[in-house]
Amino acid sequence: MQPTLQPKKARLNVQISLELKNKLYHVSAAQGKKVSVLVRESIDEKIKQIEKKMFEEKMKCAYQELAQENLKISEDFKYIDNENI
Repeated sequence: MQPTLQPKKARLNVQISLELKNKLYHVSAAQGKKVSVLVRESIDEKIKQIEKKMFEEKMKCAYQELAQENLKISEDFKYIDNENI
């Protein structure tokens, strides 16, 4: 039987305001989770939000470039389309 490999972990030292610390401990207790678990989940969620926003912006730019290309192609063929009328 093979032992289960645990993901590597790194320790991170972060300074936060006393107010934020108190909120964090309050939410942690209310959720029944360790503070470290809540912090990891929060960081993961925030990173996912940022990555989603970056992806959406990238897609928006790609669609805009494609739209410009489509307009150019339409402009190139507008006279040919009129020949069939």
